[in-house]
Amino acid sequence: MAESIPVGHGSDDADHGEHGGHHEMTFGEKYIFPLDHKMISMQYMFTGMFMAIIGGFFAYAFRMQLAFPGMEVPGWGHVSPADYNSLVTNHGTIMIFWVAMPVLIAAFGNYLIPLMIGADDMVFPKINRLSYQIFLLSAVIILAAFFVEGGAFGGAWTAYPPLSTKAEYNLTPLGQTFWIVAVALEFVAFLLGGINFITTAMNSRAPGMKMWDIPMVVWMIVIASILFMLSVGPLLAGGIMMIFDQQVGTAFFDPDQGGDPVLWQHLFWFFGHPEVYVVLLPAVGIVAEVITVFSRKKLFGYKTILYTAIGTGVLSFTVWAHHQFISGIDPRMANVFTVTTLLISVPIAEMMFVYIATLYGGSITLTTPMLWALSFIFEFLIGGITGIFLGASGNDIFLHDTYFVLAHFHYTFYPIAIIGTFAGFTFWFPKMFGRMMNDGLGKLHFWLTVIPFNLIFLPLFVLGTAGQHRRIFDYTNFPDLALPWMQDLRVLATVSLCVMLGAQLIFFYNVITSWMSGPTAGKNPWNSNTLEWTATSPPPHGNWPEGLPTCYRGPYEYSVEGRESDFWPQDEPA
Repeated sequence: MAESIPVGHGSDDADHGEHGGHHEMTFGEKYIFPLDHKMISMQYMFTGMFMAIIGGFFAYAFRMQLAFPGMEVPGWGHVSPADYNSLVTNHGTIMIFWVAMPVLIAAFGNYLIPLMIGADDMVFPKINRLSYQIFLLSAVIILAAFFVEGGAFGGAWTAYPPLSTKAEYNLTPLGQTFWIVAVALEFVAFLLGGINFITTAMNSRAPGMKMWDIPMVVWMIVIASILFMLSVGPLLAGGIMMIFDQQVGTAFFDPDQGGDPVLWQHLFWFFGHPEVYVVLLPAVGIVAEVITVFSRKKLFGYKTILYTAIGTGVLSFTVWAHHQFISGIDPRMANVFTVTTLLISVPIAEMMFVYIATLYGGSITLTTPMLWALSFIFEFLIGGITGIFLGASGNDIFLHDTYFVLAHFHYTFYPIAIIGTFAGFTFWFPKMFGRMMNDGLGKLHFWLTVIPFNLIFLPLFVLGTAGQHRRIFDYTNFPDLALPWMQDLRVLATVSLCVMLGAQLIFFYNVITSWMSGPTAGKNPWNSNTLEWTATSPPPHGNWPEGLPTCYRGPYEYSVEGRESDFWPQDEPA
């Protein structure tokens, strides 16, 4: 591990001097073209939330079509088959690439890493700013596709050829290229951001902060960034080949001309499965910070969790072909990927049970952030258990491409992207904005989000097991899938989605009113140990203008025997 040095003494002194408060910043310098890691974090956070609203609206539109086929959807109108394909495709694409990644990795990573390791900023602030600018451009492109001839891409978020490479199949000649260009630019943005996260965490820690003193969420974001860098290359190469197939007439994925459509599946899922852990690990890190604070206990098995996260990252590169059990791969290879898929369940389950061990015997306070963290463990375990069914190649032949897969996927990604985000946002809101959120409104929002979530996707497990296939626009065309009880479950899922989406108005109301007039938070309202709580709320430019902190111990020294206080901040001398 590199020697701990203050960030101001690192490799980018000139940049830090430029944004270190030597002159009064203009509005543009502070909010539009910032170099401050906290403001860049807010840009990512609010862009991700805006995209989440769009992605959620898309889900509302196509679920209304499934529950009430042929009716005019309020706010959208008539959903045509082409609309349905575009809505489903872009809902999945946006929620994974433009919500989960920018919020969990970029927003929380930018905000927390310098503050939690005692640095005044990222080591490469101009690269940091550039990463958001490229990300914003990618978001503009993915949304602009809805306004070009043919509309947005409708070939599913996995973009399997030849559907994604032949306009006569997907009927979106420009949308298909907009989609792949937007995804490629977004990946470039996160490669730039990952450089900052890894370099800052390794080289800019506070004096005295050793490897085992780094908060778990920082470790998880760094490991996720490394996983992303190691896995994204093949997919970027595949994206270039796909653009050539679309626009130049090459045949990398065209079987009619000697290409191989399954090659894209390998390139996509070699990235796609590590990607699950790229967004999972930051959420797991957020939960670690929350449960230790609100159970007043030391994190159980700190090193075990860390080694498990590293092992999970390595193992994640060996499971991708479980997405391809019916694509024609050699059945002997399917057996190998069945074993690795079942193996990767072990370390993830171990992490969840270590968190339960942390809670055991603790003095638990059910604040809003704690409710989100506990629900993450509960909901994610459902996703993990149902994944075991799909990891067995024989069983997957029956369940593949049914709503069982869709429900399993949402029981893994929803806890990551939505529940993990709410846990982190409500926990660090006092630090970000200097105000406390309304806890009553926070809990109302929690229950009106989590209960409808389960009422959306538990019925889909039943429908999937009954044979309901995915990507069907109107089930009335298939009598065996249009039985009254099936349609009743679709209506239940759709009404529950509407309730859940409506509940987000409570969240936004709570954020705005608390930001404007909530109780003053103070430096450390949760009595937490980590270094970000030693800065003022919100932290000023440079985080600690009076001087960077010194670290004396690990981040989870709660309820230490012999101490009068039940917390022991990292910067407090022995």
